Amino acid sequence: MRTRILASAAFLGLLLPVASLRPCAAAQTDDAFRGSEAGRERRVFGIKLCWCPPGRFTMGSPRTEPERRPDEHQVEVTLTKGFWTGKYELTQSEWRRIAGPLPGPLTAAGGEGDDFAVYNVNFPEAEDFCSKLTAKARAAGELPAGWEFRLPTEAQWEYACRAGTTTATAFGDKLSSNQANFQGQPYNGAQPGPSLKRASKVGSYPPNPWGLCDMHGNMFEWCRDWYHPRYPGGTDPDLHDARRMSRSRRGGGFTDDGWACRSAFRLRFEPERRFDHIGFRVVAVQK
Repeated sequence: MRTRILASAAFLGLLLPVASLRPCAAAQTDDAFRGSEAGRERRVFGIKLCWCPPGRFTMGSPRTEPERRPDEHQVEVTLTKGFWTGKYELTQSEWRRIAGPLPGPLTAAGGEGDDFAVYNVNFPEAEDFCSKLTAKARAAGELPAGWEFRLPTEAQWEYACRAGTTTATAFGDKLSSNQANFQGQPYNGAQPGPSLKRASKVGSYPPNPWGLCDMHGNMFEWCRDWYHPRYPGGTDPDLHDARRMSRSRRGGGFTDDGWACRSAFRLRFEPERRFDHIGFRVVAVQK
């Protein structure tokens, strides 16, 4: 009798829809999702990401750094959780696939094509994109329930940009337009290079030591923090809810000289505004 019952159960199992036999999306554990070393790559819902491990770093620039600004005072920051950062600035094809029509008009300088960064996107639209990506990646079983996509904090952005370096840029204390897409003067006596005066396809320039491309130049990138003239430092600083007039943006762009592409350089911008040299990249963080 027991043999017949087991056989019947096995037979019924064969009649179940294939989807019911798959593990649910939540089956992926937080531990399995974490990266094992700095720069380790993975794809989540088609977005290529690089792992940034937990760590401590000095945020801001020393007083001796050429072209530094007053809002770059140095603070010690500890990030207790590692996070995944988009290898590239979010592209136009990725936006269309996940969110539909592009958020703003295309321009000759900003570029048009699948591998160009999305731009003319304001802060609320960038945040809404991250929410949509989170929902779709979880539904596909590629993102654990304890993780979400969002914009990086300023601390996370600068930590990822520096990638373990302590110099003015991830490439040293000079920056050439052979290393990053900016127009005008190279930084701190670096070798001159091309001045495109327009955006380039993402990944057209060398990556930093953690595999991240275009952290210097090409597009300014939204961060989730409200801009404060003095950032707080400390453990896992996050100024998303510390309301001010403007949000922070980082990285410099194709419209700027090399000095504005330094790791510590900061600018503010009203969250409802958009421009063709401002885009963003996503991070996947543990809640």
